[in-house]
Amino acid sequence: MTSLDLLLAVPREGGNAGAIFVFQMVLIIAIFYFLLLRPQAKERQRHAEMLKGVKKGDEIVTNGGIIGKVVHVEENRLTVRTGDNTRITVDRGRIANILDVKGEAKS
Repeated sequence: MTSLDLLLAVPREGGNAGAIFVFQMVLIIAIFYFLLLRPQAKERQRHAEMLKGVKKGDEIVTNGGIIGKVVHVEENRLTVRTGDNTRITVDRGRIANILDVKGEAKS
C-alpha cells in the first residue's frame, strides 16, 4: 500500500456526519425545551396554585371576561355574584385571574 492510497482513504471533512447530526438534534431539543415546554409548565403550575387559593370574597375574572365576587366555593365549582342579584356557577379551572382591591390582577 502506498502513501497515496492512505491519503485517499482518509475522509476530507475530518468529522463524523452521524455525530454532528446527533449534536444538532440534541441542540434543537434543548432549545425547544427551554423556549416552549419549560415556560408553559411553569405557567401551568402558577395557575394551579392560584386556583387552589381562591376563597369566598375574592374578586375574579373568568376566561370569558366575566368579573364577579366569589360567594360559594366547592371543590370544582365556584358560585360567583356578577351583579346585584345575578349569580353564576363557574368551573374552577376557567378562572383567569384573581383581582386585588384596586381591580388589578394579583401576581
